[in-house]
Amino acid sequence: MIKRWLQNIYEWFDQRYHITPLLEENVTKKMVPRTLSWASCFGGLALLIFLVQVFTGMLLLMYYKPHPQTAWDSVTFIQSNVPMGWLIQRTHAVGANLMIVLVFMHMARVAYYKIFRAPRELHWVSGVILALLTTTLAFTGYLLPWTQLSYWGAKVGTEIPGAVPVIGEQIVLWVRRGPNISGETLGFFFSLHIWILPAMISGFIAMHAVMIRRTGISRPL
Repeated sequence: MIKRWLQNIYEWFDQRYHITPLLEENVTKKMVPRTLSWASCFGGLALLIFLVQVFTGMLLLMYYKPHPQTAWDSVTFIQSNVPMGWLIQRTHAVGANLMIVLVFMHMARVAYYKIFRAPRELHWVSGVILALLTTTLAFTGYLLPWTQLSYWGAKVGTEIPGAVPVIGEQIVLWVRRGPNISGETLGFFFSLHIWILPAMISGFIAMHAVMIRRTGISRPL
C-alpha cells in the first residue's frame, strides 16, 4: 500500500519534471571507465559526509548556545538529555575527521595519477581550496564545545598565522577578535562554522562538479 502510494507520487513528479531520464543519464546508466576502482569513490564519499555534517549540524543547532557561559552546558545537555543526542553529536564530531581524511585521500589519488593535467588544472585548484576550507571548518567547530582542550587547541592554532612576516600579528588579532581567545572568538568561529564556510564549500563543490561534467574524468569510457 505504502509502496504503491510512493510510486504514484514519483510518477506524478516524473510526468511533470522528467526525473527518470535525468537519473538514467547521471546515475543508473552513466558510462564510466571499466577500470574504475573503489579508490575513485573518495571524492563522492567526502561529499556524502559533508551532507551528513550539514544534517547533524542542523540538529545540533536546535540546542547549542554559542556563549562562553552556556556553550559547554548546552553540549552536555545534548549528550545527556536529548533523545539520541549523544549519537548525533558523536556522528558530527567523527564525521569532521573522516571528511578531512577522505578529502586528502582523494587529492592523493589525483596527484598520483596526474589527473590535474590539462584540461583539468582548475579541478586541482578548486580541490585545494576545498581542502583548505574543510580543515578550517573542522578547526572552527573544534572550539564550539568550549572545553579546556578546545580552548587551548584554538589558542595554539590561532598563533600559527603570527609567523607571517609584517602582518602576522594583525591576522592573529583579527582571527581571535582580540588579543586572547574569548567570547568574541567563540561567536566569530560559530558564524564561520554554521554559515560562511559551509556556503563557500557548497559553492566550490558545485563548481568542482560542473567542471568535472564539462571535461569528463581522465580515463576513456
